[in-house]
Amino acid sequence: MRDEFIKNRSGKILGVIRYHDNGDQTALNYPGYKILGYYRASRNVTTDYYGKIISTGNSVIALIYQDLVTNGQSF
Repeated sequence: MRDEFIKNRSGKILGVIRYHDNGDQTALNYPGYKILGYYRASRNVTTDYYGKIISTGNSVIALIYQDLVTNGQSF
């Protein structure tokens, strides 16, 4: 497992994508590491924290940006 910090052009950390050995990914906010949602490689779907399907394919980055907008943060 490894983490990738998502940053804006000025280097501010916006969120984190955690990569799992089986191909799954977890979107986390920053700071705090609250789970925003998941990409399940075996099903090829992205779900939110509650398990609701957001999209077919990998859209975990969108969960990070959605969290920023919802909380009134700039990026």
